[in-house]
Amino acid sequence: MKAIAVEPGAGDPVLVDRPRPEPDAGHALVRTLRVGVDGTDHEVIAGHHGDLPAGADRLVLGHEAVGVVEDSNGTDLEDGQVVVPTVRRPPNGTNAYFERGEPDMAPEGEYVERGIVGAHGFMAEYFTSPSEFLVPIPKQLAALGFLVEPVSISEKAIDHAVASRSAFEWEPDAALVLGNGSLGLLTLAMFDTVLEIDRTYCLGRRDRPDPTIDIIEKLGSTYIDSRQTPVDEIPGTYESIDLIYEATGYAKHAVETVEALAPNGVGVLLGVPGPWEFEIDGGRLHKELVLHNKALLGTVNSHRGHFEAAVDSLSQLPDWLFEELVTGVYGLEEFEAAFEQGNDVIKTAVEFDTL
Repeated sequence: MKAIAVEPGAGDPVLVDRPRPEPDAGHALVRTLRVGVDGTDHEVIAGHHGDLPAGADRLVLGHEAVGVVEDSNGTDLEDGQVVVPTVRRPPNGTNAYFERGEPDMAPEGEYVERGIVGAHGFMAEYFTSPSEFLVPIPKQLAALGFLVEPVSISEKAIDHAVASRSAFEWEPDAALVLGNGSLGLLTLAMFDTVLEIDRTYCLGRRDRPDPTIDIIEKLGSTYIDSRQTPVDEIPGTYESIDLIYEATGYAKHAVETVEALAPNGVGVLLGVPGPWEFEIDGGRLHKELVLHNKALLGTVNSHRGHFEAAVDSLSQLPDWLFEELVTGVYGLEEFEAAFEQGNDVIKTAVEFDTL
């Protein structure tokens, strides 16, 4: 079978031949339909994130996948069922995090991530997986199934943000997304359509005309240019924010978020910055958090329940959003185009097969 693999930090992805996998007991064989490309893939390609499987010289990429069960192999799945795989797996047998259904809370060393850290991904014509890591989705969502994984990340972020405010009555009226990439735009749509938050904002660094700004405004949200209004100045220019979702990996935004939050607000951090030292007023930061009951939390990955919630959320989002968000779906003969970047590129995927 064909697969797309990379030697992290040593070059561009290439098309390789690999043996078609045979499912072990309790595993199903899945025929891949589409696999999305995101910022993590580019970090892996550049060698800034991730790691090879033991004994491998290349990593098969891809963690945002959708496929169809080719061989259910005696599992509780059915042949022909459309499924989305979760990303994390236990490195050796199992551990308490996976046994509790909380792989997303496992610390480093207690998991591998398919297509990212220590395990081959889903950018291949076929893959196998234990059935408990395959989430069925409706066939009518098959073309968009590669978006389930990124939406699940936001489902977890929202879940944890709400949980952090559960000790008191908290109903956010204003929400802000930091970052106008595909994940930020999907989250903005969830804030608007699924959570029905009254006022939403999205911060970026782009000039008009721009397709992401068009999406932001079509969602009824306000675009904020960070070059004109930094995060910590948003309350003075617009309003203080109840819920902030950070998806930039820009380290200063984590600090500036505290200033931008309204009393009782919560900021959720998802970006992964590189090393960067800069000066902050630590006393002011501490005081803001304490005197105004603010919270910052970090989150990564998601568990099966978040994937299931993501399927429901995707079905509620408007069709026009996907038409404008997904700017390219490419077959194997032109897979390189799926990894191209530019202001006209929002979300791409590689298509391996169709239903």
